[in-house]
Amino acid sequence: MTDIAIRTENLTRRFGDFTAVSDVNIQVQHGEVFGFLGPNGSGKTTVIKLLTGLLPLSGGDAWVDGIDVRKDPEEVREHIGYMSQKFSLYDDLTVLENLTFYGRIYGLCPEKLRSRIDDIVSQNVLGPYVNRQAGKLSGGWKQRLALGCAMLHEPKIMFLDEPTAGIDPVARRQLWDLLFDLSGKGITFFVTTHYMDEAERCSHVAYIYFSKLIADGTPAQLEAMPDVNPVGTRRLEIRTTQVTRGLRLVRKFQGVHYATVFGQSVHALVDGSFDQEGLAKLLKQEGIDITEVRPLTASLEDVFVELTYRRQAEMEGKHA
Repeated sequence: MTDIAIRTENLTRRFGDFTAVSDVNIQVQHGEVFGFLGPNGSGKTTVIKLLTGLLPLSGGDAWVDGIDVRKDPEEVREHIGYMSQKFSLYDDLTVLENLTFYGRIYGLCPEKLRSRIDDIVSQNVLGPYVNRQAGKLSGGWKQRLALGCAMLHEPKIMFLDEPTAGIDPVARRQLWDLLFDLSGKGITFFVTTHYMDEAERCSHVAYIYFSKLIADGTPAQLEAMPDVNPVGTRRLEIRTTQVTRGLRLVRKFQGVHYATVFGQSVHALVDGSFDQEGLAKLLKQEGIDITEVRPLTASLEDVFVELTYRRQAEMEGKHA
């Protein structure tokens, strides 16, 4: 079990009669970037709070870095870093003052604190901003500072709850580049996100839907799931500059199960015998400028949309 950084068995949390997390089983290897996805209110943040010892378990068990969360939540918190959705930076303190404040909270001695601040400023590229007030930083630099504060005590496991929410695409990419640099040095990341491009970057992904885990594996494994690729069907990409009108027409064709717009193309799930050349011809006859029609593999977005629809249908069936 030495390679396992985080493990849960039937992890459960109830608030009165409401079950927020139900029998969740996950396993995260040391050094992984583990992506944890799900709609708002599905239990992502609750799982993090359970694993970090901030909430007691109602059922099941969990181990973080080999430590039993139920028995010793205080020790767990000494071994991890946690960057919440609303990390408590002090806006009126400078970058350096924030780092110093949190280092003292972690109990670092003055010499160790100076060394760790130097390391954090260097690897998070905070040098130009050390004397700037945190409240005057852009969103991306605030997140780098928040990450740095959570890493001061050199944890080997980091929990990041939607770390890129509300920051621009360039800052998102830069922050993920930093996470991968740190992962290469052996730090394990447990990250919640709503962005599919971020999920694609993760080495392992799990999907929670209203308290229950409904998918768990590598991106490639999830994209190959039978539920996402029903027998007798295939996916097509229809590239066109007239995507809105093209989508309306594609959805009317017999043999099309599902279609949606993706950038400058229409993605469609169709019968396996569907005539893609005939489709292109029919669209052109309707005045649609077709650049290309080609086979397409499922994306993580397809995975989560399909699993969500299926789960919704199951829940509606139970309540019918």
